[in-house]
Amino acid sequence: MRFVSGVTGALALVSGLALAAPNLAPRAPTTEEMQSAKSVDDFRDLAMQALESQQADLQRRGEQGTCTLENARVRRDWEHMGKCERKEYIKAVKCLWDLPAVDTEFSAAQNYFDEFVAIHANVTDFVHGTANFFTWHRYLIALWEDTLRDQCGYKGALPYWNWYKYQSALHLSPVFDGSDTSFGSTGEYFPHNGSLVGSRTVHLPPGEGGGCIKDGPFVGYTINIGPIRPAMNGYEPWMKDQRDYNPRCQRRDLVHAASERYTFDGLFDLLAGDHSHTIELMQNKFQEAGTLSQHGAGHYAMGGDGSDVFTSLNDPAFYLHHAMVDKLYWMWQALHPKEANTVAGTLTYMNIIPSRNGTVEDELDVGILGPHLKITDTFNTLGGTPYCYIYE
Repeated sequence: MRFVSGVTGALALVSGLALAAPNLAPRAPTTEEMQSAKSVDDFRDLAMQALESQQADLQRRGEQGTCTLENARVRRDWEHMGKCERKEYIKAVKCLWDLPAVDTEFSAAQNYFDEFVAIHANVTDFVHGTANFFTWHRYLIALWEDTLRDQCGYKGALPYWNWYKYQSALHLSPVFDGSDTSFGSTGEYFPHNGSLVGSRTVHLPPGEGGGCIKDGPFVGYTINIGPIRPAMNGYEPWMKDQRDYNPRCQRRDLVHAASERYTFDGLFDLLAGDHSHTIELMQNKFQEAGTLSQHGAGHYAMGGDGSDVFTSLNDPAFYLHHAMVDKLYWMWQALHPKEANTVAGTLTYMNIIPSRNGTVEDELDVGILGPHLKITDTFNTLGGTPYCYIYE
């Protein structure tokens, strides 16, 4: 991990400067520093420098909590994990299929893996294109991570899928290479016409799969909920009540026309460019309606079940995708500390059904998965409660 060796020294240096100058405030990266970034790693390093300065300031003022940069969980790129570490994560995910469902109201849920799919399906229109998009999904994947650790013996942190690698060769990515340490590659060939994106007006060409995944550790595993709003043409929605049991295989269709959406220019725009200055600008661009947005590109790159906005969690790679979503948000918060604890938007998807503006006092509802939390309590990943993590 590229930063670990330097964190202690950097903290000591910043702390020493703080002691020498008691009025020193936490230092945020300058515009010039952000403008000079050339990669996602550069932005991540700038984010860490900002967090080091913030932590040193807390220490100087005697307000340092129990969660520090030294003891925080480190969420890592799947590619940077060893094969044994990947297998341990996969083993823990499989464990969720063996844990019983507890929500009797959602009859399709057969196991605890399904419980995460069910809650997302229940609240989709209230956690996308909304003021709570980033914080609700942050909470969801943190609960997933904790469940793997508490119920299934996993010792590590939630990994992420780095979108900015293998954009034109997803089958070579360790996430999708089809090996026993991946999430499987594309599915069996299934005749279909590609996907309809955004307002179902943007057409993506089909990939070479579309059917049941054919390799990797999740072959033969059954998913039970949905599809509710499949994006892939030729893959029909479950026409009965969405809560009804519908056992089937997991489908996937790797689509490079979607993954190639991930460019450094797009990342730069969100973190240091014209759309980086406020949470409203950043999140609206990130989820841009009617287009293949940065958020949507990962889902459509997976295709199949991963592209159904309601039940995309049926693809276990969902959590790596949303860990990368959260990493981007985490970097943005560190780089823009004055905006870091703000929200913008309403309580309903793109306000199509008019609703009031969201506030930081609004609660995040994750059903039976965990207690309600106020948005204001979920901004800081180093707050200790409920989070204590950083990104590699």
